[in-house]
Amino acid sequence: MKDYPDRMTPEQARTFGEDVLNIVSQIPRGCVTTYGHIATLAGWPSHSRMVGRTLRYSPGAVDLPCHRVVNKEGRTAPGWSQQRTLLESEGVTFKSNGHVDMQRHLWEPDVDWAVMILK
Repeated sequence: MKDYPDRMTPEQARTFGEDVLNIVSQIPRGCVTTYGHIATLAGWPSHSRMVGRTLRYSPGAVDLPCHRVVNKEGRTAPGWSQQRTLLESEGVTFKSNGHVDMQRHLWEPDVDWAVMILK
């Protein structure tokens, strides 16, 4: 695992996990956002991989629209073939390279939104 210069304390990691789940719960139908944007909104911009781990290993994530989270290029999660089907059922379109059309579907609330929602 990468050694982050801004390592989290256990309390910060718990709060980060809660914030990630809260942000993901707010992603509107037909939209996607990125792991990196979620990390930034949660106050830890260099922790996009930890967003992915949180979504994969948190029991509460099962009930959230995790399928609406993609990488910055619009690629879906490797090994999760249903993700594309779920997104398409919500009207999300894909480009010929198989990536989400980020210009049409990116949900990118600003940091002020996150401060209001997370606090």
